[in-house]
Amino acid sequence: MNRLEDMRIFVESVDAGSFTAAAERLELSKQFVSKRVSALEAGLGARLLIRTTRKLRVTELGLAYYERARGILQQVDDAEQMVASQVAEPRGLLRVAAPMSFGTMHLSPAIPDFLQRYPEVSLDLDLNDRRVDLISEGYDMALRIGKLEDSSMIARRLAPLDRVICASPAYLERHGEPASPEALRSHTCLLYGLNRSMEWDLVRDGKALSVPVSGRLRVNNGELLRDAAIAGLGLAFLPTFIIAPALSDGRLVSLLDAFRPPATSIYAVYPQHRQSSLLIRSLTDFLHDRFNLDVV
Repeated sequence: MNRLEDMRIFVESVDAGSFTAAAERLELSKQFVSKRVSALEAGLGARLLIRTTRKLRVTELGLAYYERARGILQQVDDAEQMVASQVAEPRGLLRVAAPMSFGTMHLSPAIPDFLQRYPEVSLDLDLNDRRVDLISEGYDMALRIGKLEDSSMIARRLAPLDRVICASPAYLERHGEPASPEALRSHTCLLYGLNRSMEWDLVRDGKALSVPVSGRLRVNNGELLRDAAIAGLGLAFLPTFIIAPALSDGRLVSLLDAFRPPATSIYAVYPQHRQSSLLIRSLTDFLHDRFNLDVV
């Protein structure tokens, strides 16, 4: 084993939090991973990790070494990708995080086509509505919806996205249609997210307007909210990629369109040092071509 591979095993052990988890990721034995990290420490003459029965703890010197080693490994990977981009098809593992509903509804049919186009690419896809930390959690890129936070990440717009307030005809027959944003306060609203206070962001005469809303159901999944709205349980404020079929066939009715906020977008987000990666460029190009043809 060379020093570079020992660095990779050490970095993976820190990221995974244990030798067992690192061994699973690397498809090696736990004993081999532990042995190589010990050999690395012996070669450096320094303790990098503190072993406990539950998890690994990084020493102060180990953390400094981890940051440098991770940067070196990334430069090696980028150099290999740069060469590969000139001479071959993309190959290797790509770790991607994406929102749950968008993943099940739109990535589900797209990803098999991507993998068939690029047979040397492997994909780890994590569908989760939480906002992952790409750097600390080891993701190569993430798909994000709506307004992006200021950061050092590169963001590539993949497709436009609109949100609509909607309800079922049965609900509107029983409770009437809201005529203004303020009228939402007297309606039962179906709420995305688990915060105790909730506001829906709308627009009046070109100015932002936030309306407090409340309801009996809070959930962090748009498909469940869509189904609850179809069942007549209240008003929902959801992306069109979730509710477009229900709007088309009349199961849901669009409301307060004059106050609808401007369309947002779906983005691919990745660290600046990965912008030359052939793997990332191949996936973002594929998704851009696929989704930009049809507004989601």
